[in-house]
Amino acid sequence: MSELFNNEEYLKNLIKRLGNEDNEELKKELKSTIKSLSPEVIAKVEQELIDKDGITVDEIQSVCDIHLDLFKDFTNVEKIEVEKDHPIFILMREHDYILKTVEKIREISKNVYKKNNIKEAFDDFMKLNKNIENIEAAEKYFLKEENVLFAYLEKHGIEQPPRVMWKEHNQIRNFRNKLLKLKDNRDFEDAKKSLYEISLNLNELFTHHVQKEHSVLFPTALNLINDEEWKEIRNQFDEIGYFCYFPKAIEKKDEKESGVLDDKIKLPSGEFTIEELINMFNTLPMDITFVDKNNRVKYFSETKDRIFVRSRAIIGRKVQNCHPANSVEIVNKIVNDFKTGKKDKADFWLRVGEKYVYLRYFAVRNKNNEYLGTVEVTQDIEPIQEIKGEKRIYDE
Repeated sequence: MSELFNNEEYLKNLIKRLGNEDNEELKKELKSTIKSLSPEVIAKVEQELIDKDGITVDEIQSVCDIHLDLFKDFTNVEKIEVEKDHPIFILMREHDYILKTVEKIREISKNVYKKNNIKEAFDDFMKLNKNIENIEAAEKYFLKEENVLFAYLEKHGIEQPPRVMWKEHNQIRNFRNKLLKLKDNRDFEDAKKSLYEISLNLNELFTHHVQKEHSVLFPTALNLINDEEWKEIRNQFDEIGYFCYFPKAIEKKDEKESGVLDDKIKLPSGEFTIEELINMFNTLPMDITFVDKNNRVKYFSETKDRIFVRSRAIIGRKVQNCHPANSVEIVNKIVNDFKTGKKDKADFWLRVGEKYVYLRYFAVRNKNNEYLGTVEVTQDIEPIQEIKGEKRIYDE
């Protein structure tokens, strides 16, 4: 145990030193040390460096690139063995597809660079468009990792390595977006130069990204995540979907039981305390009212500035009696269309004083498509209509 601890500390010190030095002897020491440690230990060391030693994600990423170069001569030997259609198997197949796609883009960029004008490069750009579409479709790979696999690793205390991987996902997305913008570039010389640079960076980045996941992230996940959790992960992968490799369908895992237990409302996708649930609904920037299948008002949110007045006296009241006589015919038509399945939603918008009110009605149905009731969502969209451009900075 003390030897393992010493190796961890030794690795940590080497990574710190390599962050400031480019020393071949240090690289040799790092290679020797890494060979003696398991992938989860390497992931743990990286996380501790960020949590306790103040090293940034950017610095860890650059160190990852250094030790990945050293991994190359033995990661090709050590293969990840998982059963077909296991979540890791699926991700590896997606890796293969994306790698082939970025390699094709790289080859296309080399061909375009030799051409003199857009006419000569026309066929190459047609091939490029197809491969850009393939890179866009790969968004599902990112989403499965970010929203499912990374979340389960975090439950087991591995937080920083997924953050590094997510950062690289965003870098890859950035290169993808640059490729998309090339379609609007009418300067051929500038376009072919940009394509060459983007394709080179994208190829190198994703190749290193795959190596990191195969050598550290995936082995760590396989060692920490249990069989039951892998079943849950696979079900959630299926919900997000696939784009190049389509695994054989599996039996859907039963949803977790819903109900109230230990003062918490437990739902298939999470849980609330009563206090949390009440105040979450009351904080939403919209008014919500729910009418059950018997046309009785069952609930409304109590936001601070409701657009239409609601009092608790309406609970249990027939929805038709909550509206003026000249509106009842419309109410009945909406409800009847929802009950018969003719429609699933109805939208209206109108001026109410200085507010521009958007009223939306949705049929609520269970998984068997049986009608349970109607939810009304009301919102002042005047401020939303004034939004222009983008806002990505948090106001201090």
